[in-house]
Order: sequence, then C-alpha cells, then structure tokens
Amino acid sequence: MTTTSALPPRAARGAAARASGVRLSSRRARTVLLTLLCFAACLALGVQQWTSLQLGGFDLGIFDQGVRGYAHFGLPVSTLKSVHHEFPPGFSLLGDHFSPVLALMAPLYWLWDDPRMLLVGQAALFAAGVPLVRRIATRAFADADQRVRTRVRDVAALVYGLGWPLLISSRSGFHEVGFAVPLFLLLFERAGARRWGGAAVAALLLCATKEDIGLAVGAYGAVLLWRERGGADRRAKLLGWALLLGGPLSSAVEISYLIPAMGGAPGYYWNYGQLGADGGEALRHVLGDPWLLAESAFSSPLKPMLLGWLVLTTAALPLRSGTALVALPLLAERIFSDNPNHWSIARHYDAFLWPILVTAAIEALGVLWSRGRRAQVRRLGATAAVLSLAASAALGLYHLAVPYEWQPKATTAALTRAAALIPDGATVEADNQIAPRLTNRTKVVLADGTPRGQEYVVLRYTQRAFPFQRDPEQAEYRALLLAHGYQELFDQDGVTLLHRTGTAPVPGTHLPGPGSTPYEEVIPPDVGHNFFLG
Repeated sequence: MTTTSALPPRAARGAAARASGVRLSSRRARTVLLTLLCFAACLALGVQQWTSLQLGGFDLGIFDQGVRGYAHFGLPVSTLKSVHHEFPPGFSLLGDHFSPVLALMAPLYWLWDDPRMLLVGQAALFAAGVPLVRRIATRAFADADQRVRTRVRDVAALVYGLGWPLLISSRSGFHEVGFAVPLFLLLFERAGARRWGGAAVAALLLCATKEDIGLAVGAYGAVLLWRERGGADRRAKLLGWALLLGGPLSSAVEISYLIPAMGGAPGYYWNYGQLGADGGEALRHVLGDPWLLAESAFSSPLKPMLLGWLVLTTAALPLRSGTALVALPLLAERIFSDNPNHWSIARHYDAFLWPILVTAAIEALGVLWSRGRRAQVRRLGATAAVLSLAASAALGLYHLAVPYEWQPKATTAALTRAAALIPDGATVEADNQIAPRLTNRTKVVLADGTPRGQEYVVLRYTQRAFPFQRDPEQAEYRALLLAHGYQELFDQDGVTLLHRTGTAPVPGTHLPGPGSTPYEEVIPPDVGHNFFLG
C-alpha cells in the first residue's frame, strides 16, 4: 500500500493537502447537517404549537406586536400587554423587559408580516449556536487526535442542538432567550479564542437582551479574571474587569432608569416578598438573617427538584468548570422567587442556562482529557449525552411523533372559525389563544373580564382560560356584554363571538389612562405546581 511518506516531497505535500481538504469538507458538512437538524427540530416544535393553537397572546402575540413596531420604525408597543396590565399611555415593551436587541428581528417582518416569523427567527438563532459549540469543543480537545476531536464535536453539537431546554423553549413560542443562547456561546467562544474584541461585542449584546443578563456577564468577568490571574495578557484582564463591573452596572441602569423611562413600573417584577419588599430591604434582611436565603430556596419542593434535574441531565459535568458560575445569578433569580412559574422546567427559562451548562461540560471534559483521564472522559461524556438526549426525547422530540398534538382541540378550533368572521382593521378583545392570529390584521387587546369597549369580543366561556381566575368568570362576562349592547354572531363548542351594536358603555368599561397603576398577574393556586408541565 502506497503511503504519503513514500511519495516524492512535492507529491507528499499535495496528498496531505488533499487529505486536509477532504477532512475540512467533511467537517463543514457535519456542521451544516447538525445546524439544520437543530433548526428543523426547534422550528417543527414551534409550528406544531402554532398549528394546535397552543401559542397565546401571552407571550407570542406580545412579541409579535412589539417586533412589528420595530419593523415600522417605531417603538415596540403591545396593546395585549399594556391594556391588560394597566400600563399608562407611552408604555413600550422596553418598559417591560429591556430588550432592544429584539429590533434585529424586524427585517423578518419585511419578508412576511406574520407571528410565525418569530418562530423561524428563534429556531435560526438556536441553530446558530451549533457551529460555536463545535468550535468550543475543538479548542477544549486541542491535544486530542483528529478522530477524538471529530467525535467530541459531533456529540457536543448534537447534545446542544437537541437540548431539552431549547426544545421546551421552542414549544413555548418566542422569547428574548432566542438571542441570549447564541450570544452566550459567542462570548465563550471568542474569549476561548482570545479574541477579546469579539467577546466584548457579545457581552454588550447580551446586556441589551434582557435587563438581568448583565449579572451573568459580570459573573463571567470574574471567571476571566480568575483564569488570567497569573497571566500577562492585559487585554484579557481589562475585559474581565469591564465585564465584572459593567455587567451589573448595566443591569442596575436598565432596571432603575431605562425601564421606568419607557413607561415601566419600578419594582414591577420584584418576586421576592419572602426576602423583603424591595432590593434594599431584602439585602438588609439577608445580612441580618442569612438563614432567610435557605428558607426561600427550600420554600417549595420544586426548587431543589429543579436544581437536581439540571445536575442529573448533565451528569454534574458543568460543576467541574468555572464557567458554571455564570449560571448562578440566573438560577438564584428563579430559586429565590415567589413566582411558581420560575420553578418549572416547562417554560423557556432553562434555555438561558443551556449554553452555559453545555460550555462548562465541554470544558470540564477537555481538562480531564488533557490530564490523561481518557476512560473517565469517555464514561462521563457518554453518560451526560445519553441522559440529556433521553430528556430531549421525552420532553420535546416525542411530541413531534404524536399525531393529535398537531391538531387543535374542539374549543380552540372554534376560536379560529370565530376569528375568521372578524373584519380586518377591527378593534377586538380576544381570547389569549386566538390573539396571535389577529395581531397582524386587527387592533387587539386581551379579553380579561374588564370591558374595553371594542367592536368585537371573541372568547371561550365554558372552560377557564388565561387570565381568568375562576371557571364561571368567562360565562359571566359573556352575559354582561350580551345584556349591554353586544350581539352574538357565533356560538360553537363553547366559543362566542360578540359584536357591539349599542352605543351605551358597558358597566365597568375601562382603558388605561395617564394615571393608571400597573399590576402584575395574579397566579391561580393550581398553576406552576407540576414539575414538568408547569
């Protein structure tokens, strides 16, 4: 058999170049394939939820209205959010969560003005993380042979791209986490490559993704400083200090000044009543009695279960890397929260953690490999991959194979038929589940039991739907409207469509004004207590 070393020098170099080109082509093909797999899985789950009418005005309709505002070169205004929660005129979604990065989704609406473009965009953003994960894995296993690096790259990308947090988030519609996931990976990858300018840009964009992410950026600054403590790279240390100080400072400025300036209410999302009425009081209470933190962290069995689930599905690998510290501020927000929604794995919150956990796991395995602990790496890596992919199959991929999950239920299907009778440009109070089907052609607010004086009202009245608190409330609201100037145009499967024909206001009619006081949603006691289903 002829070998490269037996060839003349020029021929040997050519053969080596051709072999290298084949490997590079194969590597790129694998990257493309795994990227497309992630995109397809995430988009399919989002489309399934859209098709079965499981995506509501909260939150897909809210983001749709906001991004449409950007697409028309205005502020991200959402009547679904502002009217229901009694925000005064002038409120934009920047006063809810400070996420100006969402403006980058606006060009999608120039191609197709439809809420489903958000599902496409989020799936693409999640998929954009696949090449970054592969680069992180390549660098972590730089001293391994080509065959090992190829296997690690492929498995890491598969575990990330089909990660259960991404699949669950895709089933939950669209959120700011779509940007946070690839930006965290970009930060880690650029820092790993010692490309400090790129890392700084990623950190800035992360701070523009959501007001609390600056705390995680600050934590990564501390990790960088620790890792560079004995080095001579001044730019690395400068970036570490900039992130450590600038990240939390950006969060403080956004929460204290920018959000209120955009119509938001200071302390609106303070969900830590067990610790204190506000941040200052909570700090004083904790300093005086640190045991309060433990009491809050174990106030519900779901909180330690959440932590256990995250550790289990990653085989505890992230705990071996300093990068895992970046997740602490985001986890602490949820563990100490009084809001049951924050304790469940059935929502999008774990997707914020996923790029951190995956990167930390890869780094941990890379360190073990460099120390010669090859068997341990294979065992731990295989265990983590199997556990993570098993969770993905059960919590995400399984749903794609269930035919009835692609179909709306009778009541939600009736909502579609009723909504088709509403003319374009009308003003509408809409059931949460049908609201996203109306945002691109009507002026829609959420049907919440407070009369808003709109031309049309479409809602379910035989079973409770968000945001109603009791089963009879919707039927009572329907009766109130029918008794005061509304005529019923549609009544099927527990769904009604009412058209306003009278001119006298319905008792209790109200729209937020300059003096309105925003309020946060009251969560019914039976919500958020199922670990998997929320």
